[in-house]
Amino acid sequence: MAGIAKMKKIKKILVPLDGSKNSIKGLEEAIYLARQCGAVITGLCVIPFYIPLTGPKFLGPYRKYMKKQATDFMNGAKTLAAKHGVVFQGKIIQGDVIIDDINNFAAKGRFDLIVIASRGFGQVKGWFLGSVTNALVHKSTVPVLVVK
Repeated sequence: MAGIAKMKKIKKILVPLDGSKNSIKGLEEAIYLARQCGAVITGLCVIPFYIPLTGPKFLGPYRKYMKKQATDFMNGAKTLAAKHGVVFQGKIIQGDVIIDDINNFAAKGRFDLIVIASRGFGQVKGWFLGSVTNALVHKSTVPVLVVK
């Protein structure tokens, strides 16, 4: 067995969530894994600092809308996890570069695994793209499981 790396037990799973149906697929896979390992899931939603709308009258209401949507989605995710006997902690942060925000959060939180959907919302909806997943796979120091 020489040369085989020692496997680290999975206790903390990070799941980036954006409210899309695909991100729910990622959450469902994370719930399955968490049940097998006795792990805790942290759902992370990054709300961008920069909003694709112009004009100061839009910024306040749109940020408030995004935060409410994220909060509602996180509450639903917590309920889904609880139905399967898994502890879920939701975290909503504001960020600048979503990939870096996820990476930094994962590293600081000492997560054992990141579970992410292959695609989230498109550019019009805003938060996560397939490009975010791709970049995360290549940049993350934490193992990443991509769910299709």
